[in-house]
This record gives sequence, C-alpha cells and structure tokens, in this order.
Amino acid sequence: SYFYGIGFDSYWAWARYLPTSTSPLDCVILRRMAVSYSQCVQSLKVSLTGSDRCRDNDMKRNCLVFASSTESNSNPVLQSKVDRLLDSVKWDNKGLAVAIAQNVDTGAILMQGFANRDALATTISSRKATFYSRSRSTLWTKGETSQNFINVQDIFLDCDRDSIIYLGKPDGPTCHTGSETCYYTSVLDALKDQPVQGNNLAMTTLYSLESTISQRKAASKNGKPSWTKRLLLDSKLLCSKIREEADELCRTLEENEDNSRTASEMADVLYHAMVLLALKDVKAEEVLEVLRKRFSQSGIEEKRSRVSEN
Repeated sequence: SYFYGIGFDSYWAWARYLPTSTSPLDCVILRRMAVSYSQCVQSLKVSLTGSDRCRDNDMKRNCLVFASSTESNSNPVLQSKVDRLLDSVKWDNKGLAVAIAQNVDTGAILMQGFANRDALATTISSRKATFYSRSRSTLWTKGETSQNFINVQDIFLDCDRDSIIYLGKPDGPTCHTGSETCYYTSVLDALKDQPVQGNNLAMTTLYSLESTISQRKAASKNGKPSWTKRLLLDSKLLCSKIREEADELCRTLEENEDNSRTASEMADVLYHAMVLLALKDVKAEEVLEVLRKRFSQSGIEEKRSRVSEN
C-alpha cells in the first residue's frame, strides 16, 4: 500500500505529488487534512513507496486518499468519482467558481466566497465549508479562527456547473460582524433612507413571520394592541385557537373543501403554533432541525423510540 495513517481510526487526507522529488517522503506534501465534523483533526504521517510514481503524469494532481491505521490501502473507486466530479466543474480562467453557503434548515444564504479545485475537494472530505482567498492566495475554512464552522450536509452544483452551494449547519454567526448571515442590507430599505441593521436579515416568509412575532413579544406591554399580543398574553386563548384551527384544517379534508381553503387553514395553524413557539422561546429552526434528523428514520421507528424513552 502507498499510504498509511498514524494516530486514529480513519480520516481523509489530500496529498500532492511533486514530479521533481527523488525520495519517497519528498514525493508527498500534505495539502489538507480533515476528519468528519464529529471527529478531531489529528496529525498525519504519509509515506510513499516506489519513487517512479512521482514521475507519473497522471499523478501530478490532487487525489483523494482514504487512510486508516487498520486499513492502509486507498479507495480508488471513490477517488475516481471525486476526480471526475472536480473535472466537471467549469472553473473560470483563474481556476475559481462562486461558492455560496446556505443554512440547511432555514434556507438562509449565509455567505458567498470562491472555491478552487482544492477548496471543493477539501469541503467534500472534511465536511467543513472551505473557500479560496483571492487576496491571500490560499485555502481557508470558515470557522478556523472564530470556531463558527459551517458543517456541510450536502453540496450542489448549478445546471451550468460554474457555481457551488455548500448546504450546511453553522455553529454560530457566519458574518465577521457577528450577524447570522452576511446578507442584512436591504436595497429597498436603503432607497428609503432607512438605517442598515445587522438583524434585518434576508428571510423567507416563515422566518419573517417569526421575526414579527418576536418583535410583538418584546413590545407586548407597550404600543398599540394586536391579535398577536393578545395571544402572547393569554396562553389559554392561544391553546384553544391552535386546537380550533387544527380541527378546521382536518375538516377541509373530511368535507372535501378546495385547496385554497386547506392552504388558508394551514396558514392559521402555522401562525398560532409559531406564537406558541415564541412563548416557549423555541426557534422554528430547532423544529426544522428535528424534522431533518428524522429523514433517515421511518415514522414507525420514531414513534417506537418515543415509547421506549417514556
């Protein structure tokens, strides 16, 4: 075997072959090493036997190597798939493509940077969003300084294969300003001469509703009266409305009402349920994260696990 790992069970490593090297150890420079987000990054020792491989033109590029303290051979099938995928990306004349990080639960656009072949390859192996710094001409992983990593769940290429989405879960605020995302400047607000606020995020309808309810909660004892404020101050009324709206939603099915009626009743259920979440200080993102984690588990198994826990 050509590679062996020292120190822990398994990890992914990136190695670059140098055609001018003569000794086995000089043939390999460790470019990037990472483990899955549930493991710690540890030291790696790489060795190569057969210096003739350094002069093989097919090896003069990055390749993905699986190393293990118990299994030292590489995974050529996976390596070939990764190479083909990296080859399929339409890198620009500087070898770059736009890379966008998106929150897997909220859908929020967290940040935009650039990735080259090595950055995308490192993200695939480490599951940490990694970019290429044009100003410093080097790779950088979001969170390597702040510890606010973006843990990548999946990666998407657009139809032209010239831009990338890192779909992941951030460990904390993404923007260097401390904002949840880098996108908090509304062009329409700016045209109205309204001040830029770090918490004025580009949000989907669901999260705009959550933000509005949160604002009502903060001002529940002041300002003009509203239905949301009334619900926030009367939990008994709130719970009765949730039950009422849920029943009306079910009746749209039982009485074969049209789809617009079903959508309207579901909107009422969502609204009242989100007021309850606000009262309990539970974020919609937490709910969506629970749902995402259930994707790999059948509903029957999930219900059985609840019974066993109780």
